[in-house]
Amino acid sequence: MFSRRWFPANARECERNASDFLREQTTETSEMIEVVCNDRLGKKVRVKCNQEDTIGDLKKLIAAQTGTRWDKIVLKKWYTIFKDHVSLGDYEIHDGMNLELYYQ
Repeated sequence: MFSRRWFPANARECERNASDFLREQTTETSEMIEVVCNDRLGKKVRVKCNQEDTIGDLKKLIAAQTGTRWDKIVLKKWYTIFKDHVSLGDYEIHDGMNLELYYQ
């Protein structure tokens, strides 16, 4: 009724298939994206980063370019304040996206 290839023989084969899948996923999503941050006071920053990076990592990259402390930076999109520990991919931040840059 079902062929044997649909059901792995043992747990090692399942782990091997899962690790291959994860390796393929990480190689596909490891491309660099560019995020534009504007504070509407004359400072516009373009930052290259990965989607796996966290908001905290993005703030540190912005701080390196602007000269401000990273913990004084607040990133928003409309009324959503981005948390430091969440990744850019989880917030669905893509290439070329504009974020609002505020200072705390």
